[in-house]
Formats: sequence, structure tokens, C-alpha cells
Amino acid sequence: MPLTLIAILGAVGLVAGFVDSLAGGGGLLTIPALLLSGLDPVAAIATNKVQGSFGSGSAALAFARRGHIDFRQMRGMIVTTLLGAWLGVAAVTVAPLSLLAGALPVLLITMAIYFAFSSRFSPKAGIEDGKARMTPRLFTWTMAPLIGFYDGLFGPGTGSFFMLAFVALCGYGVLHATASTKLLNFTSNIASLALFILSGKIVWVVGLVMGVAQFIGAQAGSYMAVRQGARIIRPLLVLVCCAVAVKLLLDPANPLHQAVISLF
Repeated sequence: MPLTLIAILGAVGLVAGFVDSLAGGGGLLTIPALLLSGLDPVAAIATNKVQGSFGSGSAALAFARRGHIDFRQMRGMIVTTLLGAWLGVAAVTVAPLSLLAGALPVLLITMAIYFAFSSRFSPKAGIEDGKARMTPRLFTWTMAPLIGFYDGLFGPGTGSFFMLAFVALCGYGVLHATASTKLLNFTSNIASLALFILSGKIVWVVGLVMGVAQFIGAQAGSYMAVRQGARIIRPLLVLVCCAVAVKLLLDPANPLHQAVISLF
């Protein structure tokens, strides 16, 4: 691969790391870029896991340094997310992925509506930690492995699912939820990456160059998240959820694609 193309992919990784550390959705930039560079779909996904692990790990590290991650409370969630992700990767060959692809845009648009309008009903909703509807133990044994399983199985929108679960069920403020999401996203990325390494499909030079750029971008994005909080995270979450939903609906293989096309 030409050095110029690798440099362009590195620049994409930098921007993706910045956006992903704030609201997720970095894969919207990196996966198409890797495919356009000439990689086959499996190699693109495998290589994306390398650079994505750098980005989520960098963001988690930045939030942890600033005291936004409670590792004592999160350690059980890390284990169950890891196990869920491994089971998801193992289930890829037998799971009804077309059903997931059809349901996902609807779920993402629902999440966008939730984050867009929750503050209208409660001015502090999503800004400060509030009342939890689920205990940390129950979250550890239900939502963490379930979303980890989804990430290993399918992937798009994982960060948004973690964010919604932390805000709506655990009562976390958006900043607290973002920090916790990055830690569990890193966990599920590493779990999937371990299995992709065995496949031999990773293009390591590209993955590592983009990974370093992702690391730098995620550090900058995490710094902005801490400084700006919900004021910047909430709008980006709405935008990312809608963008992922639109991308999925534009895919001809998506079961809802023809239904959407017929409306227009």
C-alpha cells in the first residue's frame, strides 16, 4: 500500500478517534476508508478492530486519569463484557444478522430521540448523576454481557447502546456514562481483536498507523468531553445515532432498505 494512502488513513483515524471518544461512531469513518483503500470486508473489519482498540483504550485512559472511572465498580462489568463479546464472535456463523440489521436503525433513531428530548422533561437529565433504575450488580450480569455480545456479533452502535444503558438504567450523567462506555468498549474491542488475530486477516501496518492516530485523537476528544460535558456530548450522540441509522438503511442488504426507498 502506498505511503500516501497510509498517511490518509492515519488522518482518518485521527478524526475518528476524536469523534469516537465523545459520542462513538468512529467506525462510520474508518470502515468505509479501509474498504476504499482496497481491503476486503473481513480484512477491513479485522484491521479496524486494531485501530479501534487504540482509540477506545486511549479515551478510557484519559477519563481514568481525570478520575471519571470507578474501577472497583466496573471490574465485574469488564469481565462479563469480555465474556459476552467472545460469545458474540463465536455466534457470528449461526446468528440472524439480517434481523439485527433491520432492527438496529429503529433502535438508534429511538436513542437519538431519547437524548434529544430528555433534557426538556428534566433540565438535569443526562448532565448530573441521577436516580438509578438498576443496581450495578444487575447491570453487570445483564446489560454488560448483552451489549458485549452484540459488539462481538455485529458491532455498529455499541457505544450508543452502552451510553443509553448507563444514562437510562444506572442514572449516570453523560460524562460519567461516556467514561464508563469507553472502558467497556475497549474491553469488547480487545476480546474481538484476540480472535481476529487468529484469522490472519489484519493488515498490521495500516492498523498500527491508524491506531496511533486514533490514540492521539481520542486524547483530544476526551479532554474536550471533560471540559464541555453534556453540552457537546449530547448533540454529538444524537448526530451519531442518526448517522449510523442512515448508513445502515442505505445498505441494499438491509431488510428495511426497500421499504425506505419506496417511501421516497
